Amino acid sequence: MVYRLSLLLVVFMAAGISIAAQDKETYIVHMDRAHTTALEQTLGDSKKWYDAVLDSITKLSTEEDGGESSTPDLLYSYETTITGFAASLSAKQLESLNKVEGFISAVPDEMLSLQTTYSSKFLGLKFGKGLLTSHNLANDVIIGFVDTGVWPEHDGFKSAGMTRPVPARWKGVCEAGTGFSPKYCNKKLIGARAYFKGYEAAAGKIDETVDFRSARDSNGHGSHTAFTAAGHMLNGADLFGMAKGVAAGMSCTARIAAYKACYAGGCATSDVLAAIDQAVSDGVDVLSLSIGGSSKPYHTDILAIASLGAVQHGVFVAAAAGNSGPSSSTVINTAPWIMTVAASTMDRSFPSIITLGNGETLDGESLYSGTSTEQSPLAYGQSAGGENAKYCTSGSLSPDLVKGKIVVCERGMNREVEKGEEVAKAGGAGMLLLNAESQGEEIRADPHILPATSLGASAAKAIRTYITFENPTVSIAFNGTTFGNPAPVMASFSSRGPASKEPYVIKPDVTAPGVNVLAAWPRSVSPTDTKSDNRSVLYNIMSGTSVSCPHVSGLAAIIKGAHQDWSAAAIKSALMTTAYTLDNKNSPISDFGSDNPSATPFAYGSGHVDPERASNPGLVYDISYEDYLDYLCSLKYSSSQLGTLTRGNFSCPTDTFLQAGDLNYPSFTVLFDGNSHNNSVTYKRTVKNVGYGMTTYTAQVHEPEGVSVIVEPRVLKFEQNQQTLSYKISFVQSGEKSGSGTSFGSVVWGGRKYTVRSPIAVTWR
Repeated sequence: MVYRLSLLLVVFMAAGISIAAQDKETYIVHMDRAHTTALEQTLGDSKKWYDAVLDSITKLSTEEDGGESSTPDLLYSYETTITGFAASLSAKQLESLNKVEGFISAVPDEMLSLQTTYSSKFLGLKFGKGLLTSHNLANDVIIGFVDTGVWPEHDGFKSAGMTRPVPARWKGVCEAGTGFSPKYCNKKLIGARAYFKGYEAAAGKIDETVDFRSARDSNGHGSHTAFTAAGHMLNGADLFGMAKGVAAGMSCTARIAAYKACYAGGCATSDVLAAIDQAVSDGVDVLSLSIGGSSKPYHTDILAIASLGAVQHGVFVAAAAGNSGPSSSTVINTAPWIMTVAASTMDRSFPSIITLGNGETLDGESLYSGTSTEQSPLAYGQSAGGENAKYCTSGSLSPDLVKGKIVVCERGMNREVEKGEEVAKAGGAGMLLLNAESQGEEIRADPHILPATSLGASAAKAIRTYITFENPTVSIAFNGTTFGNPAPVMASFSSRGPASKEPYVIKPDVTAPGVNVLAAWPRSVSPTDTKSDNRSVLYNIMSGTSVSCPHVSGLAAIIKGAHQDWSAAAIKSALMTTAYTLDNKNSPISDFGSDNPSATPFAYGSGHVDPERASNPGLVYDISYEDYLDYLCSLKYSSSQLGTLTRGNFSCPTDTFLQAGDLNYPSFTVLFDGNSHNNSVTYKRTVKNVGYGMTTYTAQVHEPEGVSVIVEPRVLKFEQNQQTLSYKISFVQSGEKSGSGTSFGSVVWGGRKYTVRSPIAVTWR
């Protein structure tokens, strides 16, 4: 696995690092839509008005300074998901914006970071059956990817076999740029654009010898995610003989539109916002966002703001939950209008056997494709080199000490594949990569350039003990690809709930395959992306919530094709209420990042996605754009904060009692006062019948520890399809609060063949 995690969302600039250039700083400026619309009628378009705004603040700041002021640089104007623009402004120019009519707020630009032969089978999808019938696949659903671009020559992005023309409603284009021609687009890859003004304002002009000022992918991340969601079905996919089989995206007939906004140093929010704004305007149905920053209130979270605008236009938005687990409250992209996706394993593995000189054997995992090693001496720490030798960092290993030996390396400080590169440079014969105790048994497989394998915490502990013996030796044998492991298991890196900001809905929402997933890769990028690796591959194996997110994006596209009248919220509800919480051995889903025997909704949300059941969920919890606005009102945001999210055209009702828990969400979050013994709260939900016409549903409640749950009514009798019925659910503290501070339960509506499940999380704080 290329464990950029896909370092890709794990290396957040979590503190929200502002982007500065000399004495200017790039800001995303939010304007009142009503005021902008009125001026558009006078000036012709919004860009002319924004140019006039910038001229005005230049004059104001010059008058106040009594000297000259540099002209602001307009980078982008935004018209679809938000109303406003991005510009490089001085401090005085920013201050002058407060005097401009229609100005709402300005947010500093920041840098976000990036966050299958078998996935379809593991998810229970079979071509020609169920969801993947020709009727459902003959759709014109368009998925937009905001990422590192696409490698258009890959067969997974060609139009072979696609006879239907590009949808007439599509407004997108394929932009020419460095190494990218519009002729690369076709009936599969129907759009490709690049956004880099914000990035170049922060990092300087892109070096076109290592990256492209175009939609072409020089990283691999964007090609991998696009293929995972919507790549063509291809025979003979593998990585060095591993994971052999037929590769296909979740929705292999969906159209792909690539919006490149991420480069070597990250993704500037001004570029990301421009990409989302354009994607929605172009006509995408689904947005896949394998990117993220730090958790923050919605009104300062650019992804949350842009996604709300996308949802208003009917677009389904899926985003990565983050790779900062297993610590609690690390989940990102937590707005309730976003489908937040965690990562878990499949039952496939790439085993290796480590044999110690004393005859003991240990299990590891590796994507190395060469021959097994002979029994060789071990080197570790001081016996391998100087300071940091145990981490195998650059220059830390001594060739005199490690030549011909198998070197033991601890995880941390640099990428796993870079450790292997250092061992090879120093003349080592192989490498053992050890998990720390806190990293548990989750094993990360990598396509190393030398014989190497990764070991879980218990095997790593045995190695550390054995290496203290006199003349320790070891050999490594590689056993290819195997199946049948307990799965899914939650990945330890997958970020955990509850949300640190606005914790009023359970996040993440669901989990999906995100460990050791095979998908398309650029021929120009080596599988390890290290200097010494000159191998070229068509597919690569990656891990991260970056990888699980496009699985859900693709599944949403299939469901959209099967139910074209469903809203984004209905699709989300279907995926959540049909998710499962038992693994393939019929045991509760476990967690590599926890000592507890089973995972919780703060790790997997509603559970692991089950696309076949999601296509026919029985009931859905629908949510309108206006419902989301009422939810925001319940958070007591100021008029300016609300204006940033709603483009200045909404006022909260004054005659209605609003509480966050009344959002018609498919899960329940209850926040109790930890100092009280008399906590209680009642929420309302409305469900729509999308199954059999005449159906009776009965509620079954699994009560959280210390809480009584009352559902009224407990029976819902539907007389026809599309009918809606409501119920109230009350949570009453009935005992002492949970020792962990949170207890979990669920409410399940059962009727005929349907089971509609919603998790409950009760937290005392």
